[in-house]
Amino acid sequence: MHALTYREAVEADLPFLDALIASDEVAAARDPVQPDNAAQQLEAMRAIAADPNHELWIVDLDGALVASFQLSYLPGVSRKGAWRGQIESVRVMPELRGKGVGEAMMRWAIARCEAKGCGVVQLTSDTRREAAHRFYERLGFVASHAGFKLRL
Repeated sequence: MHALTYREAVEADLPFLDALIASDEVAAARDPVQPDNAAQQLEAMRAIAADPNHELWIVDLDGALVASFQLSYLPGVSRKGAWRGQIESVRVMPELRGKGVGEAMMRWAIARCEAKGCGVVQLTSDTRREAAHRFYERLGFVASHAGFKLRL
């Protein structure tokens, strides 16, 4: 595999991000892309871009967009005031899953969190994603907590 390149997402990337969501069976079923999503997505993208503690990344392989993820940096008073790196919305194009893109991307994200001074990196994963759980465990993540969500 050639080297991946990373850049922060721009508004023109929204169709690609929608395609990633649509290609993800769990995400597409949970949060299907709707025609009226555009304004909300644009507002969210602008909020991420305006906040130095949030980054939305696009991953490129040989000139093709292949993946995306979001990083958030969370301050906290526990763990001696350590910052946490929160990895969200990890998605790779289906034809590239299992080919090293996800591993390289996650290692890059972890290194970025470390460079930002985070003492811990965390993520959540849908309980139906057993293969993803094995993938995260191979990277050293430990399923140490149960996650809960309340839809509003």
